[in-house]
Formats: sequence, structure tokens, C-alpha cells
Amino acid sequence: MSLSGLTFDKLLIVGVLAVFLLGPDRLPVYASKLAQLVKSVKNMANGAKERMRSEMGPEFDDVEWQKLDPRQYDPRRIIRDALLDPPSQTTTSMAPAAMATAGAVSAGLPSRGSPSPGVPLAAGEVAPYDSEAT
Repeated sequence: MSLSGLTFDKLLIVGVLAVFLLGPDRLPVYASKLAQLVKSVKNMANGAKERMRSEMGPEFDDVEWQKLDPRQYDPRRIIRDALLDPPSQTTTSMAPAAMATAGAVSAGLPSRGSPSPGVPLAAGEVAPYDSEAT
């Protein structure tokens, strides 16, 4: 039985150490305090769950909680999938110079050399470059 690295052997060692450190007189008192702490934490978790259910309404039961678990995300897979996805239709239909201008405009960079933000560059016109940003 393993619960996030706590095996039965480790729990047994902690129990034996507690018997020696606390002694037979104080051990039942601390064991009951530990039981009360576990019960209060469980009650708080259940209270939070009920509050979420009452505030979200019927949508709470429809949520797929496993999909929201951050442990399932693998950054390497996410990056690989993003790089292997085909480019979107808007990106492929734009000329390379227009994509540079659109990227500068969306990044909030001043578009030096272009007439106004969002307007494609004329043929032979140099794309804006910010030498202070590099």
C-alpha cells in the first residue's frame, strides 16, 4: 500500500518512534488529536465540495475532473503536438512580409517603415526590426 511515498514500513517506523518519544501515557491523547485533525480536514474538504456544488449548480456533476488534473500534462508532448500541427489557414494565406508586419503589430512593436499597423508591406519594403529588443 503506497500513498504518495508512504509505505506500510515507513508508517510502522513512525509509529514505533512515536511510542518511544511520547510514551504510553501521552500516546492515546495524541492519537485522538490526530484522529480529530483528520476528521476536521475531511469535513473541510466535504464542505468545500458541497459549496462548489451549490455555487456551480448542476454543471458541477458534468465536469470531467480527470481532464483538469495537472499531473497528466507532459510539456514535451504539448510542444511536440503544437509543432506538428499544420499551420492555420490565416497563416498560410499571408505573404511572409505581411506575416512579419502582423507579428510586429500583434506584439505591440512599432512598425517602422510601414504606412500603418496591419497594412501589408509593399514589394521590396523592409520589414520592421527593433535593434534595441535583441
